[in-house]
Amino acid sequence: MSAAARTTDTSPKDEGGLPTLSIQGSRATLLLNRPLVMNRVQPEDIREILRILSEVETNPTVRVLVIASTGKAFSAGAHLGNMAQQANSGGISDAPGNSFEDFVNRLEMLKIPTIARLHGGVYGGSTDMALACDFRVGVTPATVMFMPAARIGVHYYESGLRRYVSRLGFNDAKRLFMLAEQQSSEDLLRIGYLTDLVTPDQLDARIDAIAARLGELAPLAVQGAKRAINEIGHQALDVPDLEARMKAAKDSEDIKEGLMAFQEKRKPVFKGR
Repeated sequence: MSAAARTTDTSPKDEGGLPTLSIQGSRATLLLNRPLVMNRVQPEDIREILRILSEVETNPTVRVLVIASTGKAFSAGAHLGNMAQQANSGGISDAPGNSFEDFVNRLEMLKIPTIARLHGGVYGGSTDMALACDFRVGVTPATVMFMPAARIGVHYYESGLRRYVSRLGFNDAKRLFMLAEQQSSEDLLRIGYLTDLVTPDQLDARIDAIAARLGELAPLAVQGAKRAINEIGHQALDVPDLEARMKAAKDSEDIKEGLMAFQEKRKPVFKGR
């Protein structure tokens, strides 16, 4: 059972509220906490998520973040009720730095690796939230998704469109945005939206295995590769910064430990320095 499942009360009597954070060893779990409304993300949730992301990124013991939820769906994305109210009042706007797009972009470029635990449906903006994670583990047949922007007249934001294209390619990005059709779990695995597809009883074991693996590998190498791959995907590689990270890894205690452990035929113990 995952850390989220072990520490969460899923009682339907409680509508929930702000996202919560739990930390166990090198793993942090951010839990979306509105199961009765399909874990939609409200403005106050965005502010709390941004705070949590900063907290885990500055915690030297945390090496991986799992995003999870409970209830029927993983998430329904941004709260459309707020969007409708803004549209009726003359336009849709967000506070600078606190929009849904802002927090998804922050999630994508988080220093540590991220895993989306997709136990159910993934809808609207949460499709981009999951896509911003490094690994997306879904279950058959419950993990389905669709991007409803064209159904409600929303033109999606730039960074989300770029993420879809860079990760899934032109054809699948067009099909998902322009047709707004629901995709099955098998479809999501085929197009690369899911990195792993398992049965429901295997979900937590697979999440645990990925998190444990990320927690034991060399942090400087893992985090550096993540940043470079994301930048390359967006055609925005910062070469001087990449070279600086490569030098830091080459000069680190971790590379000495890794080479020594290889020679001694033992498991290395990396400290991220």
